[in-house]
Amino acid sequence: MAVGTRGFNDNEAQEFHRYFVQGFVIFTGIAVVAHILAWMWRPWFPGPKGYSMLEQGIQVAQTFIA
Repeated sequence: MAVGTRGFNDNEAQEFHRYFVQGFVIFTGIAVVAHILAWMWRPWFPGPKGYSMLEQGIQVAQTFIA
């Protein structure tokens, strides 16, 4: 059994790596979903009429709130 620089043996290192990769995949999945939802809420690039299209959406939202 080889011991790494952090004091893990091979089995412990493999177990740590498995949990690290699993956590990274879950974090990346949540980040992708969050970016998709943010894009649907407010696109990062303006449409053909520029950002003035967003002002119309704000006015519509204000009529529903008031």
